[in-house]
Amino acid sequence: MSSSSPEIVITSSPDGPITAYDTISGTILTRFTGSRSPRHGLALAGNAYVAASHISSSTALGSIHLYNWWSPKALHLLPVPEPVAPLAATPDGSYLFAGGLSGIIYALSIPSGNILKAFPAHDKPVSSLIINSDWSLVISGGDDGKIVVIPVFQLVDATGDECLSNLALHRFVAHDGPVTSIIACMGLCHPTIVSCSTDCTCKLWSLLEGTNLQTVTFPCVISSIALDATEAEFYAAGSDGLIYKGFLKVGSGKQVRQSRELVTWAEKHRGAVVSVVVVNEGKNLVSAAEDGSVYVWEIERGQVIMVLGNNMEGISDAVVTKGCGFGLGNEMNEYGGGSLGLSGRELSSKPVKDTVGVEDVVTVAASDRRKAIDMLESAIGVYERLLELILREAKGRVGKKGENEEGDM
Repeated sequence: MSSSSPEIVITSSPDGPITAYDTISGTILTRFTGSRSPRHGLALAGNAYVAASHISSSTALGSIHLYNWWSPKALHLLPVPEPVAPLAATPDGSYLFAGGLSGIIYALSIPSGNILKAFPAHDKPVSSLIINSDWSLVISGGDDGKIVVIPVFQLVDATGDECLSNLALHRFVAHDGPVTSIIACMGLCHPTIVSCSTDCTCKLWSLLEGTNLQTVTFPCVISSIALDATEAEFYAAGSDGLIYKGFLKVGSGKQVRQSRELVTWAEKHRGAVVSVVVVNEGKNLVSAAEDGSVYVWEIERGQVIMVLGNNMEGISDAVVTKGCGFGLGNEMNEYGGGSLGLSGRELSSKPVKDTVGVEDVVTVAASDRRKAIDMLESAIGVYERLLELILREAKGRVGKKGENEEGDM
C-alpha cells in the first residue's frame, strides 16, 4: 500500500454494525453486520480481513468473526473456548491473538481459526492486547492491573505446551485498576510502553526492564491513548468526554516540567471517549465515543473539523487502516457504502509541498538515521532477551530429559 493512500477509520459497536469511514471526506465506505463487539474487540488482519470479537446475545458464547472487504456478512466464524474481547493480529494477517475472560490469551492461525496455544497471562479478564512494531512481542493488559510481555514466536509455536508460565519476558503490576489501553513505541533510547487505566493514570514503562519511567494523573478514567509522530506528545480519551493532550518526559528540566502539564481541548463528546487514533500523517486525530459520535480533529488547533457517526448505536472500538487497492470504487451496497470504495472516485491524498529546503532535507535524513540506529539497538536488546529465554527453555528440557533417563535406569 502506498503511503499516499488516505486512511480509513473502522468503528465497532456492541449493538450495531461495524462501519468504515473515509477520514478526508467523511464518506461511509461500507458496513459489516452480525457482530456484537466488546471493547477493543476489533483488529485488522493484514489487507484481507477485519476481525471482530462477538458475544452472542442469546447464549453468551464467544466467537471471532472475519470479514473481507467485499461482503457485509462475516466470511469466517472462528469458535473460541470462551468469550473474548481484545484482539490483535500480525500485520501480515497470519496470526490472531484474543484475550479471554479467564485471563487466557489464545493464539489462532488465520483464516482456519486453529488455536495454536492458550497462554494463561492474567488472573482476571484480558482487557487490552497489542503487537509491537516489529511483530516480535504480544503485550497484554488485564483487569488485574498487570502488564504481560510475551514473544510472538512462543505463542504461535504449537509444540512445547509445558512450562507455559515461563513464556513471558515480563509480568508486572502496572496499575491499581484494570488496564484500559496499551501502546508500544520506540522511545528516545529504547522501546517503551504507555499504558492507561481506570485508576486515572497513564504510565510510561521501559519495555526491556519493565520499570516505570513516568506517571501522569488525570481527573477521570482514561480509556485509550495515541502518540504523535515524534512520540513526544500523547492524546488521552477521557471518560468525561474530553480529549487530553500531554507530554512525555524526555530529559531536560523544561521538558520534565512540561510533562506534568495537561491540555484539555475545548469541545467534548456527550459520552465517554473509548478510542483515539492519529491519522493523516499526524495532522488529525479521530476520537470515538460511547454515544456513537466520531470526531475528526485538527491537532494543531485542537478543534473539531468533522463529525461522523450521527445516530449510531454506540461505539466500542476504532482502528485505522490505509486505503486498500482491492477494486476501489465498487458499486454502493445495500448499507449505503461501497466495498471499501468511494462510489467510483479514485482515492488521492493531499498534495505534498512543491519544494523542500535543503536544510529540511538534511535534518529529516539525520533524524531518520538516528531513529534507525535507535530501532536497531532496541531490536538487539529485545532479541538478546529472547535468546536468553530460548536458552533457558532449552536447558530446562535437557535437564528434564536427563532426569527421565536416570529414572529409567
